[in-house]
Amino acid sequence: MRAVLDIVLIVLDLYVWLLIASAILSWLIAFNVVNTRNQFVSAVAEFLYRITEPLLAPIRGFMPNLGGLDISPIILILIIMFIQRVITYYIYPSVF
Repeated sequence: MRAVLDIVLIVLDLYVWLLIASAILSWLIAFNVVNTRNQFVSAVAEFLYRITEPLLAPIRGFMPNLGGLDISPIILILIIMFIQRVITYYIYPSVF
């Protein structure tokens, strides 16, 4: 059972890194540093959008409009960190 919890923690860590990569890539696209006509950049951007948007969209739904500032990735990272702490400190020690 601890192996399953370890896999869950690794997946959550990986998802945090995907959120960070998605935010950085969106900034690079917004400031025209990378060209979305490039097939590789377009494929990476589409993958990151499809993997992160299902969890970011509900957070954006109840957030107030902050203009051009999108803090939904930060809120999702904090939620993931909370889940990791709960697993590490409360669930993991009680599992054999």
